[in-house]
Amino acid sequence: MPIDFSKFAIVILGASGDLARRKLVPALFKLYETGVIGKGSIVVGTGRSEFTDSSFRERFEGDSPLKENFYYHRGLTGLKAYIESKGHFEQVVFFMALPPEVYLTTAQAIRAEGFEKNVRLIIEKPFGYDYESARTINTGLLECYPETSLFRIDHYLAKEAVLNILVFRFANSLFEPVWNSKYIDSIQINACETLGVETRGDYFDKTGIIRDMVQNHLTQLLLLLTMDRPASLEAEDIRASKLKALESVEYRECHRRQYEGYRNEPRVAPDSVTETYAELKLTIDNDRWNGVPVYLRVGKALPRRGTEIGIVFKPPQGFLFDGFGTIPPNRIIFKIQPSEGIILDVTGKEPGSDVNMTNTMLRFCFGEKYAGGLTDAYQKLIADVLAGNQTLFVSAVETELSWKKIKPCLSAGKLGFYSRGNLPEGSLGADWIDFENYGDVCM
Repeated sequence: MPIDFSKFAIVILGASGDLARRKLVPALFKLYETGVIGKGSIVVGTGRSEFTDSSFRERFEGDSPLKENFYYHRGLTGLKAYIESKGHFEQVVFFMALPPEVYLTTAQAIRAEGFEKNVRLIIEKPFGYDYESARTINTGLLECYPETSLFRIDHYLAKEAVLNILVFRFANSLFEPVWNSKYIDSIQINACETLGVETRGDYFDKTGIIRDMVQNHLTQLLLLLTMDRPASLEAEDIRASKLKALESVEYRECHRRQYEGYRNEPRVAPDSVTETYAELKLTIDNDRWNGVPVYLRVGKALPRRGTEIGIVFKPPQGFLFDGFGTIPPNRIIFKIQPSEGIILDVTGKEPGSDVNMTNTMLRFCFGEKYAGGLTDAYQKLIADVLAGNQTLFVSAVETELSWKKIKPCLSAGKLGFYSRGNLPEGSLGADWIDFENYGDVCM
């Protein structure tokens, strides 16, 4: 029997927070507008704050008709009876817009309240603080609900530019034959922010940039780039391919740095040794990628903002163009944010010359191709949860293995420093791509 999308109860735990206002509710409005959420569904906010249904609805901008189906219930006690008083629902979906340290106790409280069947839990990152804590949370959650009911969000996986990586690789015979160590010289991933920690000092100082970005977001980008072809597009087959690639990952070098003035930020310890910038080198020790270095560069308070992936190819074989100057390597640039696109950086002939060579960029810019705009990541993720599709969600096994792999880097080496607004001098000896050269492409 097909799922009746008009009969969902969507519960936002921590509904008075910033995530609900900025991301979740706008996504729900859009899903209602597009017919994914039907008129018979309700949205229930819960938390410790006191709201009436009316004052709760007034917290959110927009005049979507779905607002009439917004309700507020203080706390979890009595929530099951309250939802049942509103009707019968196909599924009850809980979105944990909560601090990570209460995920497990909240799931246990939901179960104790009587929500046993037809329940789905959406869990935000970070999922754990290290391998041991992730293992503890997973074990506890699985005592409450089966893995098919658990949806661990990594919103990077729902970005259109990220989703397009799989299509780019496996739907184009032009690229997959050369996606290996025979042709590729290095893989580089940048995730740069111009802002510092701003008002997030209490969270970030306990976390650091490696836990906040590398263990989850950048690892997921890496796995989509390097995994073998999955047997199908089913969630379990894609997860299996990602897990196989992750098993071969080995971190070789980790360098941590902190921007000057970080220790004076609000709610940051005056003697903090938390890194705000990291450079990492890893290898993927399997037949496809043996010998290809992977470089990650991620940080805050840097001179530019952007998340990009660079695939650097080896020089062409043979000596046909020797004597005409150095031939730059071909590159493929995936622009993830703030502007999405794919750039092929190839060599061409300069017009009017004999064989003077120049770089030529072939570009595919999402904003130009899809003038109507791109689907928001949370809109896509919530729709997949309602459909029970776990393709874009991280499994318990993958989460724990990712923590285990990154463990040597969490406190590696002596902490260095850099001035705010400047890119630290490289520590890895890599021939870094200057991603700024591609910054105005696809704007």
